[in-house]
Order: sequence, then structure tokens, then C-alpha cells
Amino acid sequence: MLARLDKRLLYAMRTRFHGPRRESFAQGLAFLGEYGWIWLALGAAFALLDPDMRGEWLLAGLLGPFAIGLNYAVKLLVRRQRPVLEGLPPLGGAPSSLSFPSAHSTASFAAATAMTRVDSSAAVLFALAALIALGRPYLGMHYPSDVLGGALLGTALGLLVPLDLLL
Repeated sequence: MLARLDKRLLYAMRTRFHGPRRESFAQGLAFLGEYGWIWLALGAAFALLDPDMRGEWLLAGLLGPFAIGLNYAVKLLVRRQRPVLEGLPPLGGAPSSLSFPSAHSTASFAAATAMTRVDSSAAVLFALAALIALGRPYLGMHYPSDVLGGALLGTALGLLVPLDLLL
């Protein structure tokens, strides 16, 4: 029953509210989220702006790329294949055929959570994390449950990592 709901949600996200501009926007977000580099860049930028918390910002930013590695280990354990929708090819590529959990979601929520721990005003970054994550099923790259699993894994990682390691 949950698998059927997951597929129905994916189909809805893959077929509704599409157009060239929206798809380009989602693809741009996917590019930003690739390998967690946007989070590393944001962490470095905040470190320059807030020298008193430089180490925490850098560590929070590094969490994005680090989360990708952890995510891949989980993917190897779960081994869920990416979705296939007949007549609706995915609107992007991926380095692996493994789907659960979404690496974009894991990295985004890990970094956004850690950055919010450094400064609560960084909570606005959850909007970026959510857009990156929701773009994955929109582009046909992941099931919605892959995104949810990645968001949960990333949030846990962002809460658990000690941010004072670089002091």
C-alpha cells in the first residue's frame, strides 16, 4: 500500500505543474545540490562573514559533502533502484542507479540543520533544502519516500555532529 502511494505521488509530481521554466529551475537546484557543494560554499561564505564562528560554519558546510558519502553507504545497504515511469523519463542524470535515500536531501537537510545550530537565523536555509529535495521526484529521479528518508537522515546527522571540532 505504501509503495503504491509512493508511486502515485511520484507520478503526480512528475506530471503536474511542469513547463520549461519550472523544469529548468528544478534542474538548476539539482545542480546546486550535487555532491553537497552549495552547502560547502555557503559554510565558507558564512565563515568569512562571521569570524567568531568560523570553525562551526566551516564544519556545518563540510557536512553537505560528508553526508553524500554516508548516504551512499546507506544506498548500498538498501539497494533500492531509481523509479521508472513508463513514458516519463527522468529529467536528469545520476552517478548511481540506487535511489534510497536521496543524497540531495540528506546533504541539504544535514547542512541546513547544522547551520541553524550555529545561528538560528540560518533556518531560512531549510527553504533551499526543501526546494532541492522536492525537485528530485519532480524531475523523476527519486520516489517521494527517498526524499523523506534523506531529509530524516540528514536532519539526524545535522543534529548529532559536534560543531566545535574545529576550535
